[in-house]
Amino acid sequence: MTASGRSETADDLLAALLDGMDAALCAFDADGVITHWNREAERILGWSAAEAVGRKGFEGWAVRAADAQDVQDRLMAAQDVPGRQVHEFALLTKSGGRVLVRTQSAGVPGADGKPAGVYCAFSAVHAQIDLERSIALSEALMEDASWGVVLVDVDLRPAVVNAHAARAFGSGRTALLGRPLGDLLTQGVEELEGALQHVLAEGAPPRPVELWVSVRTPEGVRRRCWRCGFLRLASPLAEEPVPLGVALLFQDVTDARRAELDTAQLRFRSHQLHRAGRAAAECEDPAEAAAVRLDFALAGFAEHALLDVVDGSQQPVDGAPLPRLVRFAASPPEFPAPGSIPVRYEAGHPVLQALERSGSVRTSSPRGEAAEEWARSRQWPQGAAHGLCAVLRSRGRTLGTLTFLRGPSRAAFERADAAYAEEVAARVAADLDLATRDTGAA
Repeated sequence: MTASGRSETADDLLAALLDGMDAALCAFDADGVITHWNREAERILGWSAAEAVGRKGFEGWAVRAADAQDVQDRLMAAQDVPGRQVHEFALLTKSGGRVLVRTQSAGVPGADGKPAGVYCAFSAVHAQIDLERSIALSEALMEDASWGVVLVDVDLRPAVVNAHAARAFGSGRTALLGRPLGDLLTQGVEELEGALQHVLAEGAPPRPVELWVSVRTPEGVRRRCWRCGFLRLASPLAEEPVPLGVALLFQDVTDARRAELDTAQLRFRSHQLHRAGRAAAECEDPAEAAAVRLDFALAGFAEHALLDVVDGSQQPVDGAPLPRLVRFAASPPEFPAPGSIPVRYEAGHPVLQALERSGSVRTSSPRGEAAEEWARSRQWPQGAAHGLCAVLRSRGRTLGTLTFLRGPSRAAFERADAAYAEEVAARVAADLDLATRDTGAA
C-alpha cells in the first residue's frame, strides 16, 4: 500500500471514530478554520460537515455577530494553556434557533510541539446537566444514602456496595465484592436469590418486598428484616437490552416489624386468655377448667403442655427432700394417661429447678445432642427441643408446675413467653386450688 493509500485509510478511520462518538466534536487549525465536524455536531446544530468544514470560526452562521469574536477568542485560547477549558455558549442552529451548549476545548500540539489548533467537544446544556445529575445521583447513592444499595451482577454476586449496605452486613465495602450471597447470609438466601433471579427474568416487582434474613457479622449472626426494592440494570449501549445485573435497595425495618409482631402476639394471647376464661367459667369441675385452659394456651405457643401437681408427701433426691409430683393433665393427651403414679424427675430437672426458685425456667436442647435423647432423659414427649417450666402458686402455697414444650422447628422460649406462661399458670393454679377446696369440703 502506498503512503497516500495509508493516509486515506487513516482519514477514513478517523472519520468513522468521530462520527461514532456520542458527543459533538469539531476541530480548528491554528488559524481558527474548522477541520473536523462529526455527525453529533450536525444533529445538534443542523449544519452538515460539508457546510461547516473550511469555515473560519462560527461567525456569520453558527453564532450571533455580537458574540462571534468573544466565542472565537475563548475557544482558541485553549491552545495556549494546559489542560481543558470549559465554557458555555449560545450557538445558532441551521433553522435559526439557539442552543445553549457546554464546551470542553483543549489545544492540539503539532509535531514540533507548537500549538497546531484546538479540538472542541460540546453538548446541549440540558443533556449535560442530565448526565451530571445521573452521575451525582449514583455517587450519592454509593456514599450518602440512608438506605443500603447493592449492585448484583448476573451471577448474583455483589459488584458495588454502598457504605450503608456495608454497615448492614457488618463488613467493609470491598470485602463483600464478588462473594456469594450464601457467604454473607445464613438464612433468607434462597428467598433473596429467588427475588433477584425473578427481576433478571421478568423485571422489578410493582411494590417493595420485605424479607427476613440472618446476616453473618464479626459479632455473630443477626436476624434482620429488610424492605427491598429491585431494579433491573440493562446496558444503554446495546441495541437490545442486555442485563447487567440488579440494583438492590433496602431499608432495615426490623425494629418496626418486631414491634408490630409483639403487639399482634400480645393481642392474640390476651384474646386466648379471655376465651379460656369464658370456657373455664362453663365448667362445673374446677379441675376440668384447668385442663381447658391448657388447650387454649397451646394455640400458637407450644406443641405440648404438661400439668404436674404436688401430692403433699416428700421424695428424697440426693438427700434433699423435694415435693413429689403427679401428672394431673396433659395437652394434647399423652399415653399413658395422667394418674396417681409420681413422675420421677431426676435431680437438676428444669421442673425441680422451677420449684426451688419459685420462678420460671427456660431450657433448650444443646447443639449436637439428639433432640429425642434430650427429651427422653427428661421424660418429655418425643420431639421436644425447647422447654418452659412455670410454678403453680395460690394463697402462698406451691401447688405444682406447668411445662410447655416446643419442637426443634420452633424458636426457643423468650422472656415474653415466660411472662405469658406465668399468667396461664396463675389462672390454672386458681382452678386447682378451688378443686382442692371442693374435694376437702366434700
